[in-house]
Amino acid sequence: MPTLTYRDALNQALREEMARDADVFLMGEEVGVYQGAYKVSRGLLEEFGPNRVVDTPITELGFAGVGIGAAMVGLKPVIEFMTWNFALLAIDQIVNSAAKLRYMSGGQVPMQIVFRGPCGAALQLAAQHSQNFESMYANIPGLKVVIPATPADAKGLLKAAIRDPDPVVFMEGEMLYNIKGEVPEGEHVVPIGVAEVKRAGDHVTIVCWGKTVALALKAADQLAAEEISVEVVDLRTIRPLDVATVLASVRKTHRAVVAEEGWYFAGVGAQVVDEIQSQAFDELDAPVVRVTSADVPMPYNKHLEKAAKVSVERIAAAVKKVLYLD
Repeated sequence: MPTLTYRDALNQALREEMARDADVFLMGEEVGVYQGAYKVSRGLLEEFGPNRVVDTPITELGFAGVGIGAAMVGLKPVIEFMTWNFALLAIDQIVNSAAKLRYMSGGQVPMQIVFRGPCGAALQLAAQHSQNFESMYANIPGLKVVIPATPADAKGLLKAAIRDPDPVVFMEGEMLYNIKGEVPEGEHVVPIGVAEVKRAGDHVTIVCWGKTVALALKAADQLAAEEISVEVVDLRTIRPLDVATVLASVRKTHRAVVAEEGWYFAGVGAQVVDEIQSQAFDELDAPVVRVTSADVPMPYNKHLEKAAKVSVERIAAAVKKVLYLD
């Protein structure tokens, strides 16, 4: 099985879906001549031409609306935002048009569209460029929210998102583009709404997604040296949420930690905790503990930024807390 970077896995998914279906096209800032701000669209303009790889002005509200209009007449746009921070400028189109038109028309108006781009903190990009918005979009009925953590899932979930009849918010970890992993060739599609147990364990469940998956796996490796067996569940999709896989793991381990890159207040982790306590309360041997980024705008200072982010050490400490070992 070939080893690819996360960005190349996304590129492969785009290329395969554009070759498979002539209605699929890519549009966004610098996706064509520059080949993408993060080189995800490398080579696509040369292969598919300017009618299907469309460079846009710096106007997120405008090109998001053009994409929605294209979806309404049966095309299948993939709209790239240079970062989800910039997508705030297009939120009216995403929330009030894309999320609602298929429902409000009783299914008469198609809305097969993917909004994609990087999210989360990178390195010293400061508060306005280091935000996680999955909880905000997951709060909107009509949108599906997908956050792959590995190259294989990046490819498989992007292919599924492009084929899905509903609008999909597809968030790529900004610090994940260079990570490598084995990626199946050809027809590799990961179903939306299905979590995956990335590591089996017996003592504690860590529920995570996106960038925190790698951190949780590293924490599990470290804790294994102390004979603590950790199960790592990667949600992969935030909405729809695969509650069944989470509950099955918690009923096995009887303890849970939720690790997310987003903020604490009203975060996705709060929803996960509610699902656990409302459906598996009697299975818990300890309260569920959440690990999040600090509930502040992301600092620019390197040391403060590091302190604000989720870390392997904070996840490991949370695991020990639910085991009453702290």
